[in-house]
Amino acid sequence: MIKSVESVAQEFLTPQQRCLKTPNPVKSKPVVVDKGTTPTPVEAATTQPRFCIEEHPGDQPRQIRVGVVGAGISGITAGILLPAKVPGINLTILEKNADVGGAWFENTYPGVRCDVPAHVYQSGFAPNTQWKEEFAQGTEIRQYWQDIARRYEVYKYLRLQRKVLRAEWQPNEAQWKVTIQDLRNDKIYSENFDIFITALGYFNTWRIPEFQDMDKFQGTIFHSSDWDHSVPLDGKRIALIGNGASGIQILPEIQPVAAQVDHYARSRTWIVHPPNVEGDWQRGLFTAEKLESFRDPQTYLQYRKEKEAEFFRGFATCFQNSPENDFLRQMWTASMLQRVENNTTLLNDLIPDFPPCCRRPTPGPGYLEALIKPNVELIRSGIERFARDGILAADGVERKAEIVICATGANSDLVPPFPIIGAAGLDLRAAWGADGGLYGFPYTYLGMATPGFPNALWLGGPHVVGPSGTVPNCMENQVTYIAKMIRKVRGQGIRTFVPAKKAADDFLEYCLAFFPRTVWTGNDDLTPGKANCRSWMNGGRPNGFVHGLFPGSASLANYARRDPRWEDWEYTYTNPSGNRFAYLGNGWTTREMQPDADLTPHLKQQDHIDLKSYLEGWWDV
Repeated sequence: MIKSVESVAQEFLTPQQRCLKTPNPVKSKPVVVDKGTTPTPVEAATTQPRFCIEEHPGDQPRQIRVGVVGAGISGITAGILLPAKVPGINLTILEKNADVGGAWFENTYPGVRCDVPAHVYQSGFAPNTQWKEEFAQGTEIRQYWQDIARRYEVYKYLRLQRKVLRAEWQPNEAQWKVTIQDLRNDKIYSENFDIFITALGYFNTWRIPEFQDMDKFQGTIFHSSDWDHSVPLDGKRIALIGNGASGIQILPEIQPVAAQVDHYARSRTWIVHPPNVEGDWQRGLFTAEKLESFRDPQTYLQYRKEKEAEFFRGFATCFQNSPENDFLRQMWTASMLQRVENNTTLLNDLIPDFPPCCRRPTPGPGYLEALIKPNVELIRSGIERFARDGILAADGVERKAEIVICATGANSDLVPPFPIIGAAGLDLRAAWGADGGLYGFPYTYLGMATPGFPNALWLGGPHVVGPSGTVPNCMENQVTYIAKMIRKVRGQGIRTFVPAKKAADDFLEYCLAFFPRTVWTGNDDLTPGKANCRSWMNGGRPNGFVHGLFPGSASLANYARRDPRWEDWEYTYTNPSGNRFAYLGNGWTTREMQPDADLTPHLKQQDHIDLKSYLEGWWDV
């Protein structure tokens, strides 16, 4: 019996499974079908609907909603690069603050500034040639990032003063339901996104530490990230707790005006004399002549490349017992001794028992110089408890204080500040939390995503930045990776994507094998100068799992993310049949339907063809 292919297909399918007829069906060649023949596995072994051609051009991307949480440097970078690399993207950026800038918007304490040269702390595509200082102050940095957000129209994607309360995966819709609080009116509502991206940063969740009897203190207490500018400091007795980057920057600003500053710094830290800084390095002001020379594009490019290359070539200093690390120890020790005017007693309280680079070093302009002033006391013993009008230290001395400034940093465990509920009902906070969590640390694939959390990506989170290189460059490479993922998802009919657990486990295994070579973990606590340290790189746990850095140089991180390993991901598809090639649609491309379209973009003048990029672009097909 002879039947057409179409009639056989319609006979085999249930009414619910039958494909819609095309407007202009093409006659098919007849085929011979034996009704007694056993159906093929494709025909008989599936409970899914049969595959049907989707009536759309194969290159027509489906519309998906992408939600980004956070508008610091990483969120701003996403707001600039994603629309350029994913044309027509439906993008929303949720930010709890009243403007962009992240930590640079929130931190307004006296002395807040960049602890690396400003010329390496800017975007690769929109540089500022006119930074006033080598280590730019927070106001100038905030203004720069807000300016480029305006220049590249990031604000049209922004929803400011929107605090995310919860994100939960909806398996039936294959979307993330994000619960949001509008801080302008306290209204709570929800939005759904096909792809959910966190861009929360490293230093976003600050907290005041809990000390015994803190509630009995009658003076003023505030955190450096929540500076109370209404509190006068002139002539006051001030307790400054913490000697991380913020404490180091605050001390030289408040010392000249305070009657007394008691600086509680339980941990030691390396204070760096930055290399190749011209003039007065304490402030690093650029001369008018130098700024004018930067207006020449070639001159500035050469300066910038040389400055940034210093950071990309700094990887060797991160290895245990390396000559480069030993050289830093000698150089920084000599510099610190000189800056405290050869006060060896004070220096002994400052030089760490851990190697250079175990904690993030900071230049600290004016910090060491402030420590030797008569109205400053460095207290290395811990805090026993608070009193009504002061602090009792572990050394048994109660010191009076009118104002307590907690320069104690932010949570360094990178656990998100709101619930993120994955496919199996697991909260990412419970999975990553150090105290009884499923993993006890941020468990990820390349720092980009986590098994069990489909369609979710982490930007600027664990394992992102290399120990060398620059933060903006790392963010730009990561956003470019994410753009490739979004193009694949919306262009190839992908409903869900998630990293395979084996791929994440392999990455974890590599991390566990690599990091003991470095000064960040696995040090010998019994050898002087070789101890482990507490830092944001290991979640504040000496010898803890290093999750704050990529397991390799910044150049290697860029290399690893340049070409995504698509085989490390698991996918489901939008076509009801699950056919991965359904996205090919009706066999045509959109361009072919346009009479004036250029169907031969590969043809160019011979001298305009670069064989390295020839036929590589996603934008010309």
